[in-house]
Formats: sequence, C-alpha cells, structure tokens
Amino acid sequence: MSNKNIIWHAHHVTKEERSKMKDQKPVILWFTGLSGSGKSTIANAVETKLNEIGKHTYLLDGDNIRMGLNKGLTFSDEDRTENIRRIGEVSKLFVDAGLIVLTAFISPFQKERDSVRTLVEEGEFIEIFIDTPLEECENRDPKGLYRKARKGEIPNFTGISSPYEAPLNPEIHIKNDKISIEEVTQRIIDYLEKEGYLNA
Repeated sequence: MSNKNIIWHAHHVTKEERSKMKDQKPVILWFTGLSGSGKSTIANAVETKLNEIGKHTYLLDGDNIRMGLNKGLTFSDEDRTENIRRIGEVSKLFVDAGLIVLTAFISPFQKERDSVRTLVEEGEFIEIFIDTPLEECENRDPKGLYRKARKGEIPNFTGISSPYEAPLNPEIHIKNDKISIEEVTQRIIDYLEKEGYLNA
C-alpha cells in the first residue's frame, strides 16, 4: 500500500556523477542457479578481479542477507518472493551509488528476477545463469543441504521439492561443470569490458 505523504527525495549528487568519479557504469550482476552451482564462488572471484583493476563493488550473498536484512523470512514461495524483492531494492540503491553490485541468490522464479530488472534502467541488470547440473550440485553439496532435502528434513528445497525456473534469456550463460573458475571469471570480465561497464 502506497502512502501519498511519502515522496522520493532527489539527491543533489547524481548517479552519473558518482559513476564518473568511479570510472565505471553501475550495474547489477545477478548470479542465479541451484544451491551448490557455484554462484557465490564465482561472484567472489569476479569481485576480486574487479577490485584488482580498481573498480568499486559490493557483493550481496544469500546466507549473509538472511542473517540480517531478511532475518525471519522462511523458504516458502511467498517469503522467497519477498526475499528477492528486498534484495532488488537494496541493489537498486547500490546502483544509484554508482557501484557494480554482485548478487548471489538462487532466486528460483523468473518473475521475481524480471521484477528486479524493472527496478533499474536499461542495461543496469545483467542476469548470469550459473548452469550446473543437479547431479553435480548434489555431488558437491558443500553444506549438506541436498542430503537433508532428500530425507525430507528441508521442505521447499529448490531442485528437489521446489521448482527452479532457468533464465529464459540471460545475458551470460555459464555451463559450470567442465570449466575452471578462472575461465568463468575472465568470461564475465570480458563481457563487462566489451559492453563498456568498466569505464564511465
């Protein structure tokens, strides 16, 4: 429900001015994929590389966010939608600050990912699909979550008891079962450079 007494306060310093100071174009790098697909590992590697070349970034990770901003949300479809809505709004603020913001979330529903895209301007949202086969994700199972889900100990677990809607037209599609982290990272950096994000 909107409140007519709340009005967006315009800043004197613009997004363009913040971006120019950082010599980059702000953007959301939205990493999506199954649990264990490598989203967080790849996002961390990309952020490290971006910082090495002097770019201003911030990484939002699923578990970390659920410890604070989204503490109390469950894994029901409704709460997952709210989880992504909040992350989208935070990411929008980071973009306004002129940053390259990286987000590593399963974000299983296409509708929710698309809704985040609409929060920012054209070209400020890059969907990166970390496409790792379910079998490979289960073999990795770094947190032991798939084993618990298979036993029925974790309800609404994406890929097992809850659906994952693969991106329809991601800007970057990474098949992450026979490629090194270095190759994946460089591919993403090359895309950003080619598309002009690494210069204001």
